[in-house]
Amino acid sequence: MFEVEMKELKEAIVKDYAEWTERSFMANGYSLDRLDVRVKEFEEGLVIEEGDGRRKYIKIIRTDSGRTVWGFVAKKDNKGFRAGDIMMAASWNAPAMNKARGNILDGGYDIQWTGPKYL
Repeated sequence: MFEVEMKELKEAIVKDYAEWTERSFMANGYSLDRLDVRVKEFEEGLVIEEGDGRRKYIKIIRTDSGRTVWGFVAKKDNKGFRAGDIMMAASWNAPAMNKARGNILDGGYDIQWTGPKYL
């Protein structure tokens, strides 16, 4: 079940990127011919890193322009967070522990291609 929701989260990230890129292309007078190529490159650059069984979070990494952490998803309930909670990155190895930005198991989360939205 978790695998399906992670796939849907990745699709939502890519969809937001595609919409943003199309608006950007149109606003700047660029041809939309390369839009599909750019979106595919972005999608291929989204890496979901689960790590070993000891890790508490799944890390989502963007490699389209270097390596940056998109955000984290809690693998199980811990430290006031529920399994599936989406969190911003505080650093390369740790999520921001102030508040979840949504939950992939509940749906209805609000994200951007750049990361979970600010509070």
